[in-house]
Amino acid sequence: MARDRTQDEDYLTPLRRLILSVILLVLVAIFLVWRIDSPRVERFRAQVIDQVVPQMDWAMAPVHGAVNLVRDFQSYQRIVQQNQELRRELQQMKAWREAALQLEQENARLLDLNNVQLDPRLTYITGVVMADSGSPYRQSVLLNIGARDGIVDGWAAMDGIGLVGRISGVGQKISRVILLTDTSSRMPVTIQPSGQTAMVVGDNTAAPALDFIENSDLVRPGDRVVSSGDGGVFPAGLLVGQVAEDKQGRTRVRLAADYERLEFLRVLRHLGTERLSEPGGLIAPEQPLPLPEAGALSPDMSPETAPLAAGGADG
Repeated sequence: MARDRTQDEDYLTPLRRLILSVILLVLVAIFLVWRIDSPRVERFRAQVIDQVVPQMDWAMAPVHGAVNLVRDFQSYQRIVQQNQELRRELQQMKAWREAALQLEQENARLLDLNNVQLDPRLTYITGVVMADSGSPYRQSVLLNIGARDGIVDGWAAMDGIGLVGRISGVGQKISRVILLTDTSSRMPVTIQPSGQTAMVVGDNTAAPALDFIENSDLVRPGDRVVSSGDGGVFPAGLLVGQVAEDKQGRTRVRLAADYERLEFLRVLRHLGTERLSEPGGLIAPEQPLPLPEAGALSPDMSPETAPLAAGGADG
């Protein structure tokens, strides 16, 4: 057994050396052929590539299959995500449909009150925004209407949806509107539905701060913010925006007016609210008491004094 193993080793060792030598020579030859810049070698390389590469499709088939499998799996994942998003959107659409039905019913009820004019003095004049005369420290716009159109300093301006600002400076043909986002703007508002009072304070940002809230615990993001009418500058009930919170947790107002597209503004004619000097002004004046008839007892007379009064009248 020892002799056979020794003979096998003596036979395999030279064979291994020969095979390694041949492989090295072949690799060196291939390297030299691919490195030699010769027209004949170039033609030879092209012929080898034309003969070998088309025959390698069978070797690349598993690779292409694996790539297609990975792509199909990724596509399936995207389809699952899209399906989940569509389901969420469908749920939202159902909620919006219910809200739309409720609003349609409410609108039908309000149409019956269409002829009711809440404030007949509250009319408006429409002006065109000529230019933005604002700056990093002052935000305002100019309108092409002024004193000749009856514009008065302090009147409110809207874009058709929400409150934009107030008139601050009137010329003969133009007027300036200070926006709610200006640092000098202060406006008392009411937060609905809680009814809390607050102050919208401009700070040169798209969403002014909401300060001096009466009870902040009753205020939620999404609540409507309308003008309160306090101070007599702005009419009450004008839409300002909705309550929102910034990243620092400060309460702000997402304005309803589109400040990026201010083309036309409505200046509201506000003549102010009537002030009551005396609470009794709301009560009708007292009617005079009727005179008592002859023989009738006055409320202040007693039965004992009635004959005396009668005798005095006869005398």
